Amino acid sequence: MVGCLVLGVCSSVAGPWGPAAGWRAAAGARKAVTVVTVGLVSGVSLLIGEIALATLVFSGDLAPYLSQGIGLLLFGILAGCIVIALMSGFLGAVSAPAVPTMLMLGVIGASLTATGEALFPTMVAIIVVCSLATGACALLIAQFRLANLVRFIPYPVSSGFVAGTGGIACWLALSLMGVRPEAEALAELFEPLVAANWGGGLAYGLGLYFATQRWNSFLLMPVSFLVVAALCHLGLIAAGTSGAEAGAAGFLFAGLSDAQLWPPVTLEDAARVDWTAVAAQVPNILTLVLVTLLCVVIYTGGLEVASNRELDWNREFRAIGLGGALAGLGGGPPSCPVVPTSLRSLMFRVDLRSTGVIAGLVMASPLLFGDAVFRLVPVPLMGGVLLFTGIALLDQWLLKVRKRVPPVDYAVIVAMFLTILFFGFFEGVALGMGIVVIAFVVRMSRAGAIDSTFTAREVRSNKARPVPDRVIVRAAGSRVRGYRLKGYLFFGGGQPLADGLKASLDDDPPPLCVLIDFTAVTGFDFSSVNAMCRFILAARGAGTEVVIAAAPDGLADELRGNLPPPVFGQLLFAADSDRALEHCEDRVIEAHGTEEDPRESRSALLAAAGAELERHLDRQVLFEEQLDRLDGWFERREYAAGETLLAAGEPVDVLQLVTGGSAAVRDRTGARVRMLGPGEPVASQLPSGAVASASVVAEAACTTAALSASALGLLEESDRQLAMQVYRYLLEPASQHARREAARGVGAGRERH
Repeated sequence: MVGCLVLGVCSSVAGPWGPAAGWRAAAGARKAVTVVTVGLVSGVSLLIGEIALATLVFSGDLAPYLSQGIGLLLFGILAGCIVIALMSGFLGAVSAPAVPTMLMLGVIGASLTATGEALFPTMVAIIVVCSLATGACALLIAQFRLANLVRFIPYPVSSGFVAGTGGIACWLALSLMGVRPEAEALAELFEPLVAANWGGGLAYGLGLYFATQRWNSFLLMPVSFLVVAALCHLGLIAAGTSGAEAGAAGFLFAGLSDAQLWPPVTLEDAARVDWTAVAAQVPNILTLVLVTLLCVVIYTGGLEVASNRELDWNREFRAIGLGGALAGLGGGPPSCPVVPTSLRSLMFRVDLRSTGVIAGLVMASPLLFGDAVFRLVPVPLMGGVLLFTGIALLDQWLLKVRKRVPPVDYAVIVAMFLTILFFGFFEGVALGMGIVVIAFVVRMSRAGAIDSTFTAREVRSNKARPVPDRVIVRAAGSRVRGYRLKGYLFFGGGQPLADGLKASLDDDPPPLCVLIDFTAVTGFDFSSVNAMCRFILAARGAGTEVVIAAAPDGLADELRGNLPPPVFGQLLFAADSDRALEHCEDRVIEAHGTEEDPRESRSALLAAAGAELERHLDRQVLFEEQLDRLDGWFERREYAAGETLLAAGEPVDVLQLVTGGSAAVRDRTGARVRMLGPGEPVASQLPSGAVASASVVAEAACTTAALSASALGLLEESDRQLAMQVYRYLLEPASQHARREAARGVGAGRERH
């Protein structure tokens, strides 16, 4: 009827504007009808489940206040759902108090020590405190942008938490339907109405679960609920059972008051609050806040994964915080988005804020007509809905998850499930987090902080060295041991790190230098610093110098405070691994002439360097010949130390060859990539206007021969043979450099831990 009205209005408006406008109006009307339908069904479905949870909270001594309790719940839903729908980054979000939140309220209600007229006002005060505390925590997280710190809950903890929620829901559903371990309840278990209560609830809960596995229709729950409720009343009529008898047997809700649903309390009731009883519930209140925030993390992450959208978590916490604060002011519990219901908006392409608003209004609609309708709701159906919720959670997060997680993680899930079931949510979450932390420490300790090891024979610095020095480093480079560290250095890996570093000191002779590269380290704690200090002291005793590359902020200060001043003074800190490796190579070259007989050293050096010296001299002769033949084609340029020959991002429009001095190629961070000497080109590409990817800076005063792109073009036209010789000369070192870099990469990864 609403759809026909909307279509009629749109058609009348579209008439004067032609067919196109009419089609747009009709499409808008169809979408409006879909929005109303999805919002209506989502609201009714959630309302059924939330009322079932409310019957658990307001049971036992609180049972006479069920109507007022439902009023509190409905106001909380209205406030939370509308605020979150209007503020959330997920359009179409539908919110309600989470199942674990309501279960914790049930625990609080069952253990409340207040009595008499103070009982209900005290319970309301506790709900207000819970909502305001949850809202305040969520707002603080959003204000200080701490969402990234709380969003990474380990998957086993999340799964165990939800599985425990399912177990508690099943247990409380059976209790609601009259299946309790007390002797009196067991004696009445097979009386007709009692048996119909738990039998009908079990049948409906299991039937609804299997039906949802077979048919994926969002109408299944509301339609089946109405049909089965009607059948229950027909059965009571056929059996000649009155409503009073059914209520006394627990088949219908009994004891509902005629009071208005909201507001359930007045200012005069505040004087009746038993604040001693409230204070006694502080541990449970804190647990409820923790449980609710954990639900926010799990449900928001679930929305991201299921919708393939990235949400601003700080924005979500702000929306939930404001919704919780507003709900608390009216005595309602805090809400958070319900994943399946919110995804329904996306499924039907009505992911609009109005969808969530309509669902909230539908859920709060009983506030207008009172609790008369609740007197008609069979208790077995409420228990069946709760049982269905618990079974669905257990199936997804305790049974099916077994195939997706490793055995250790599944053991955490089972342990959390059992702990929550028998001891409580706080104990279960604490156990799960404790096991996960211990498992993390064990895994990280086994993985180790040492990513790879190398020697100066396998990895060379980028410093340009004379041929004899290169031969020395190649021959004696094994006296330099390098360690690349990774990740966060913490107490679990401190001792294995110290043992791994100390192993190098067992060499005979011990290494001249041990290079520790912190480039890939993200942080450290004091235990890892203590392990480093033990190694540094052992290295000093062995006569080995320790060189630290790319030290994290604060590491030098920590080492200074925990090492004797003479030992700390012998440490060398280098800005990057290349500078550190250069220093270690210098130590190898210095030690070469002092540790061997000078005559034997010189003869061995000449024998090893002969071939390489010959190649180097041949190339220098070729370079001098090229310069002589190119005389008149190039211009000479001079650069002072520190002056830039080529800046990163600058177009390469000139071919420059270093003719004297040296220059360094540096990346955008300022780290040295390699050194350039006489005969080497400044740019790695020919002048073509391409942008340089690195800067070239004079290490010392240097000169270059510059050949412009136009001059190079004229050279190709006038003397093609000379131009080809120049290109051949330029390509040869480039290929050698590529081979050296490839070998360097292989050497660096030769030994991995």
